[in-house]
Amino acid sequence: MNQEFNTGWKSSIRAGKQRKYAANAPLHIKREFMSINLSKDLRKKNKKRSIPVRKGDTVKVMRGKFKKKQGKVTKVNAKRQKVMIEGIQVKKMDGSKVDIAFRPSNLQMIELYSEDKKRGIEPVNAEPKKQEEKTAVNLAKIKKQDKHGGKK
Repeated sequence: MNQEFNTGWKSSIRAGKQRKYAANAPLHIKREFMSINLSKDLRKKNKKRSIPVRKGDTVKVMRGKFKKKQGKVTKVNAKRQKVMIEGIQVKKMDGSKVDIAFRPSNLQMIELYSEDKKRGIEPVNAEPKKQEEKTAVNLAKIKKQDKHGGKK
């Protein structure tokens, strides 16, 4: 197998090819691997199970030594697939502090950074969409289907 990235690898059932796909993937695809599970209330609100992590999101550690600790994401390293969280550090022998790098699979999203317009997530205080217009359009489609005897 060659070393260059190939989208055909992801359809393979061989574990080695799956690891190779993840390791040699370009950064825009590795970013999608960095999705974090949403908390239950965020799942209901956004109708999604997981969303790629972003700087500014508030996350909770679910596994390891720092379990149940929360903080804002300060850095996202797509190349290494690691996330740094504000306030969770380790002291080195010389006294300096170093951020801990977490795997996204060990984190849970508590609050989304809603200032990002491209993310496709509506801010919390956004006005709800009008249901009347949607139902009128749906009724028109149903009537059209009944006339023609099926979907058109």
